Amino acid sequence: MSEAVSLHILDREYTVGCADGERDSLISAARLLDEKMREVRNGNRMASIDRIAILAALDIAHEFEQVSKAHAARDQALETAISRLTQRLDDVLAASHLV
Repeated sequence: MSEAVSLHILDREYTVGCADGERDSLISAARLLDEKMREVRNGNRMASIDRIAILAALDIAHEFEQVSKAHAARDQALETAISRLTQRLDDVLAASHLV
């Protein structure tokens, strides 16, 4: 089921549909977008709303890419550590059966 949510972004109101349980997340995302758009607008008062939106979206996408890469690197490091621990456990278990 979907509910209507009113969002305020850069002094404009938008009503959008939202899946159950996603309201708070959507409002949080709208606040982030509003914040980024205001930062862009404050840097260039003459910019069109389209340009402000594109630059804000690009900034958010760039941040997302950085976080995604950091998570991928962390996941790879964890995978390597788990593999090493598994191998050590296998070695210890194999050695204990020999005694």
